[in-house]
Amino acid sequence: MALFNDTELFFSGNRGKKIFDLPDTELLLIDNFFTKEESDFYYTTLLHQTKWREYEMEIYDKVVTAPRMIAWYEDKENVGADVNGPDWTPELLAIRKRVESETQLNFNSVLLNLYRNGKDGVSWHSDREGNSGKDPIIASVTFGATRMFRLRHKFRTDIPQVEIPLHHGSFLLMAGTTNSFWQHQIPKTTKEVLPRINLTFRQVNRKT
Repeated sequence: MALFNDTELFFSGNRGKKIFDLPDTELLLIDNFFTKEESDFYYTTLLHQTKWREYEMEIYDKVVTAPRMIAWYEDKENVGADVNGPDWTPELLAIRKRVESETQLNFNSVLLNLYRNGKDGVSWHSDREGNSGKDPIIASVTFGATRMFRLRHKFRTDIPQVEIPLHHGSFLLMAGTTNSFWQHQIPKTTKEVLPRINLTFRQVNRKT
């Protein structure tokens, strides 16, 4: 079965590298960061072999189940890491190696999000500053159905919202002061869409 042939990106011979000219952010997109064959393999493997779990979050003083599923992996030598947590799989290590080679940065953790259908999403937010600092560098990889990634400036209403379709096998790097000045979301959709898996590689640095 051919998966996610909704674009011609995999056949264009162009990785689609784009640096966004926006204030207060360093934002890089690479379409076709992984080949079609690699993307299909990682999507299928991660979808079926990851121990996905639901989690609860607080919204307006209410605790609700988040509309997506997650999994968390990190280096066991990280300060405060759960020594009984899951070990990195060969697939996750291979993806991390590719990301680190592209960015020339080291990442010691990854959050996986599974958007099962259009009813799953994530509302406007900036990433929490606790374990990764005020302006974390986040390297994001997507496998599966194309979903829209939206950004909006926190303080300047004169800047239009930015919409970036994240395709199967794409890579997005958020760096600089993005987290301080911008919020982002994955909106829900009424369209029938297949699952999407997103990996956000991070640099955890907990205080002792």
